[in-house]
Amino acid sequence: MRIKHLAMASLVATTGIAAQAQTEIQWWHAMTAVNNEWVNDLAKQFNESQKEFKVIPTYKGTYDETMTAAVAAFRSGGAPHILQVFEVGTATMMASKGATVPVAKVLSDNGVTFDPKAYIPAVASYYTAPNGQMLSFPFNSSTTVFYYNKDAFKKAGLNPDKAPATWPEVFEAAKKLKASGHSCPMTLAWMGWTQLESFSTWHNVEFATHQNGLGKDGFKARLKINSPTHVRHIENLEKAAKAGEFVYKGRGSLPQASFVSGECAMIQTSSGFYGDVAKNAKFAYGISNLPYYPDVKGAPQNTVIGGGSLWVMAGKKAEEYKGVAKFFEFISQTKVQAASHQRTGYLPVTMASFDLTEKSGFYQKNPGTDTAVNQMIRKVTDNSRGIRLGNYVQIRTIEDEELEQVWAGKKSAKEALDSIVKRGDELLTRFEAANKGK
Repeated sequence: MRIKHLAMASLVATTGIAAQAQTEIQWWHAMTAVNNEWVNDLAKQFNESQKEFKVIPTYKGTYDETMTAAVAAFRSGGAPHILQVFEVGTATMMASKGATVPVAKVLSDNGVTFDPKAYIPAVASYYTAPNGQMLSFPFNSSTTVFYYNKDAFKKAGLNPDKAPATWPEVFEAAKKLKASGHSCPMTLAWMGWTQLESFSTWHNVEFATHQNGLGKDGFKARLKINSPTHVRHIENLEKAAKAGEFVYKGRGSLPQASFVSGECAMIQTSSGFYGDVAKNAKFAYGISNLPYYPDVKGAPQNTVIGGGSLWVMAGKKAEEYKGVAKFFEFISQTKVQAASHQRTGYLPVTMASFDLTEKSGFYQKNPGTDTAVNQMIRKVTDNSRGIRLGNYVQIRTIEDEELEQVWAGKKSAKEALDSIVKRGDELLTRFEAANKGK
């Protein structure tokens, strides 16, 4: 009898464990440093808020590496449930028929109310299909902003409380910083994004045909970034590089470390860099709008979206999609959104979280932290709504390669930009051919 009782007790215990088993949701992402901590904290908060699901975030490398790993995993049947993809991968993901499930469908199928109108228009429209369906979940949406070292400005005799508003003022400030002994007056991160994409939308000049790929027949788009306005700008940066007033510090986010360390006094990069600066900079800093050329008609207009969104991969169980929907519902909460925005500098993707942040006095206490939102909520034009091109991950690499030739003095600005257009258009032609009739 004792053995029987023990067996029964064991069975009850086993059944209890089975009943408590959680459905695991795999989330692959590309966040590093303080933003990696943020992602882990979001998952932890969600996991502690309920007992049915467990979100497991996994860092898979850079944005490029994460996307490549997910494509390979999908083919072998081991893709995650949630994949973070940077904005330039959007057209490629849209063209990957059968690999993803629209986020709007996942949410509605699981009874989660989803109102695209609650989101900042420029954010929602970027991740929306022509039929009005939201394809991916806006997560770490950012835009390009200007950071500067106030202490370095003061030392150089510049006004630390007034950021340069125009490009001529930026180049003048760089000269003074150099003269005051600063070895790196200015650097630039995410070169293609900040100096070609955002530069184009900010100046209301065409980046690519067919409304930068967002218009009807967007897959037919071709590049237009060798215009006189683009050439002049890259020529000015080339002159600054020769004078030691602009120092190239590498691709992607690599140059950001040189600003946080105090080595470089000015940088243009993601608003999502704010968390790192706020935590690690040992100097007074300012955040301001991107500079513009005052003689370009229509400038400044609005900046372009950056960062990433969360895509739901296909081929999962209904219960797992329910967990994905619940997680998205959790991180959509106004308080969670506002806290994320204030912690990271990424955009408060809903208007409610922006309003909550404003009412809390956060922007008053932290001047410049509303720059990203103010740059994005301006009225958009066909030239400034955003950029959505096929094979754009590879085109970004071409932009880096060609611009590096300029900084090294091996190519003129015109030669490099012409080459970007020629090589980029070859990839766009290939993308068009692969997606005809889809």
